[in-house]
Amino acid sequence: MPEFVASLLAAAAFCLTLLVLNALTRLLIQAHVAPADLGETGFLQIVGALLMARAAYRRAPERRPG
Repeated sequence: MPEFVASLLAAAAFCLTLLVLNALTRLLIQAHVAPADLGETGFLQIVGALLMARAAYRRAPERRPG
């Protein structure tokens, strides 16, 4: 798979994961399950999104010569 497409998939995975984690954080804060200091787009959400983007990038099939 070309490098551009793999990077595009990783960027999409990052954005979608960040949106989902932010929504989950907002729900947990509103339900008084999580501490109020846990903010949206915080360290935990960005690290989680980066891990998902890395996994998506590594799982992209490589182009085979020939």
